[in-house]
Amino acid sequence: MTMQDKKTWSGRFTEPVAELVKRYTASVEFDKRLAPFDIHASLAHAQMLEACGIITTQDLTDIRRGMTQIEHEILNDKFAWSLDLEDVHLNIEKRLTTLVGDAGKRLHTGRSRNDQVATDVRLYLRHAIDELHELIRSLQSAVIDLAIQHTHTIMPGYTHLQVAQPVSFAHHLMAYFEMLKRDAERIIDCRKRVNRLPLGAAALAGTSYPIKREMVAELLGFDGVCENSLDAVSDRDFAIEFTACAALTMTHLSRLSEELILWMNPRFDFIDIADRFCTGSSIMPQKKNPDVPELVRGKTGRVNGNLVTLLTLMKGQPLAYNKDNQEDKEPLFDTVDTLTQTLRIYADMVGGITVKPAAMREAALQGYATATDLADYLVKKGLPFRDAHEAVALAVRFAEQRNCDLSDLKLEELQQFSSLIADDIYSVLTLEGSLASRNHIGGTAPQQVETAIAQARKYLAGPN
Repeated sequence: MTMQDKKTWSGRFTEPVAELVKRYTASVEFDKRLAPFDIHASLAHAQMLEACGIITTQDLTDIRRGMTQIEHEILNDKFAWSLDLEDVHLNIEKRLTTLVGDAGKRLHTGRSRNDQVATDVRLYLRHAIDELHELIRSLQSAVIDLAIQHTHTIMPGYTHLQVAQPVSFAHHLMAYFEMLKRDAERIIDCRKRVNRLPLGAAALAGTSYPIKREMVAELLGFDGVCENSLDAVSDRDFAIEFTACAALTMTHLSRLSEELILWMNPRFDFIDIADRFCTGSSIMPQKKNPDVPELVRGKTGRVNGNLVTLLTLMKGQPLAYNKDNQEDKEPLFDTVDTLTQTLRIYADMVGGITVKPAAMREAALQGYATATDLADYLVKKGLPFRDAHEAVALAVRFAEQRNCDLSDLKLEELQQFSSLIADDIYSVLTLEGSLASRNHIGGTAPQQVETAIAQARKYLAGPN
């Protein structure tokens, strides 16, 4: 075995790593996605080393030339990844040394794999956050496009999955816009804590070389540096926080998925989802199954599991870096992939929803959805709310016994529950009247929902 073939640290050991251990500890199969970020960070590190007089200008030129070739090889799937070299960092360093000789060996001056990997993961995650933020905005836009068509489409609003009060379908959809807005705000706020530079912390204590960490931070677009070297190499809060943000976003999409599944059921028949998001049955020819929403529901558990994995990974670790931290990447990468795919498909799926207003309206006429409007009517006539509540409850029971809606009762039948009821009551008991009466910020009145949609469009058009 030549010196070139040995592990970076082989001089310390008297026997090679066992094959089983080599496979067990290697991460190159999943961390090679960090390659472009590793190259980017290494070039910034090399530029700083040259500026500080730690390596020569010729070394920097050679390193840049070698990295350009490596990047080309990786992009064109011509890079020979080696399990023997364990991870993405050593694979790139070995190839660089092969290409440019001693200059490649000098690149690692003033850094460790500990701060190197922490930097690469932060660069990767920052890039992912920027893409995910745009995907959230695309889904918000799809929600708005559907909502604007249905500000006057009436459906039952539910509590406990029982008919509660009438709302517009647009108002219901805009609740998810608000959830997604919080998701977008959360992920951008998380980005601030991701965007700190660990490089320069070296293994755990910093380095004795006269480096300029702030220069590297500026070159890589970081907002600043991690202030404590021990924390810099061992912190994975940023990955946990991101995964928590992702879990919340997936939870919101899971809730909407549950509603889409219910609404597509023939017992509701509120909507239809485009065929391209559904599948059939291997035995029942009539079936149209909402597979995509169901999978979103299932994949939410997957992301939640990734969050628990990361929390559990970190809970018992002493400072500073430990090999345990290698296990942060797969749950983090899986979370990014799952959320990215889900957001992409969801925006398209929302755009392919067919709404059935007649079925929604018919459902809103069941379950005495305007009972609260009758109570409010009596309160406005001077009856205390609790007395009004009791009177309407008795009226609902009366209507149930006759298998009819409150609006179907005759005036004299309604008046037996309160003498305050007059013939203007029927305008109050209509679905349209119920919606129109909620004419305040956040209410379901069509005018308010249209205003909310206009504000949402303005929000998306702005610099967020």
